[in-house]
Amino acid sequence: MLGVVAGVCTGYVIQAGREPTPLPPLSQPVVRQAKGAPEPLSAAQDRQVRTEGDLRKLLLKAPGGARDNPLGVGRDGWMNLSEYAQTFNKPDVAFRGQLRSQFRRAAVASWRTGGTRIVEIHLVQYRQEESMGASQQADNGEYWAEREPGSHGWEIPGTDDGMAYADSTPDRKSGYVPVYSAEAHAWRGDIAMEIYAYDTSPIPKKDIMDLAERQVGRL
Repeated sequence: MLGVVAGVCTGYVIQAGREPTPLPPLSQPVVRQAKGAPEPLSAAQDRQVRTEGDLRKLLLKAPGGARDNPLGVGRDGWMNLSEYAQTFNKPDVAFRGQLRSQFRRAAVASWRTGGTRIVEIHLVQYRQEESMGASQQADNGEYWAEREPGSHGWEIPGTDDGMAYADSTPDRKSGYVPVYSAEAHAWRGDIAMEIYAYDTSPIPKKDIMDLAERQVGRL
């Protein structure tokens, strides 16, 4: 035991007499920083480049010779949540539903052509932090459009499930002329597209399809 203790002590003495082994340096080679900032994505690569701006610029323009629609909703091309809810048959229910869907903003365009044709377009944008509000809104519009009497529907090219509809049966109310309607619903990203057309004569398929395809193209 004394021999073991003596050996250990001798080892410590020898080790203490040696020069300390230098530690590796803490600093690391400097990584050169890239010069300049990355170029932002173009509108073709990043849809938000377009949809984060003035949403009204994505609306179809009124055709030549069109007049303002005095019954249109919204101001300066915008609708707030309260005004948008007023476009539904049950505004109070719609208001609560849009809050749950995380309504963000809505742009609107409306005009009259000829003597009786009225067209109104809504682009409704959602925050989509908790749900896919845009696609749900389009599905909801299609659900009710398909239940209109005399409704005929067609798929909108360039969309996953967008649909356009035209009614062959007019809406009749005592004291008013019969009114025919057509509508289209689709979505792209966080924007739901709604198009409504009204006339005293049936609205041809090509008219509502033309509006829908051109508006989808702008999105």
